Amino acid sequence: MDLRNARALVTGGSSGIGYATAQLLRDKGAAVAICGRKADALDGAASELGALGIVADVSKEDDVVRMVARVIVELGGYDVLINNAGFGHWASLAETKSADFRRVWETNVLGAMMVARESARHFISQKRGNIVNIASTAGQRGYENGTSYVSTKFALRGMTECWRAELRSYNIRVMHVNPSEVQTEFFEAAGRPRSKNPTKLDAGDIAHTICAMLEMEDRGFITEATVWATNPSG
Repeated sequence: MDLRNARALVTGGSSGIGYATAQLLRDKGAAVAICGRKADALDGAASELGALGIVADVSKEDDVVRMVARVIVELGGYDVLINNAGFGHWASLAETKSADFRRVWETNVLGAMMVARESARHFISQKRGNIVNIASTAGQRGYENGTSYVSTKFALRGMTECWRAELRSYNIRVMHVNPSEVQTEFFEAAGRPRSKNPTKLDAGDIAHTICAMLEMEDRGFITEATVWATNPSG
């Protein structure tokens, strides 16, 4: 697709991969809306990007319905969803609390489904659209202390396959991106800060991948892309 004509919603767009993707979409000429839970951070990011900022919690159905309806009206159309909102929680199985597990699932899985559902209803009506789900290499292989987060990314990958099967006949491309470790605020927000390392991925690398997938001619699409650092140290 020609991104100069795109009308895109980026969930979790006030920082990290979401912000970098919104920025690159704007640089390429797309009209962009971003959402986030924290009004101050969202307003600042939207102003910097020249994007529409919508305060919304994707785990809340009323917020999601309102948000997608507003995107359609205020952007003058809608054809790209970057389903990016999410966060992590890590603990051993023995120490995993049901409340923490539920909280991660409500955003990473239920939230992703509801935003995709509302978007798909509009995309089906116009018989075109794009959904890009931002998952993780954690959705390809589990690891110690990953029960909550890893399970959400396996679930997102499964939902991606279901939506792709359902929506292809409406000319809707459903794509899936698996970043490995990306140096963003994600780990700090989860209480696992990391030092900056120039050999590891940054948010711009994932933004580039997403936009490259979208820019393929609409007659084809890349179903899934996994992005690893070439030779990370440390």
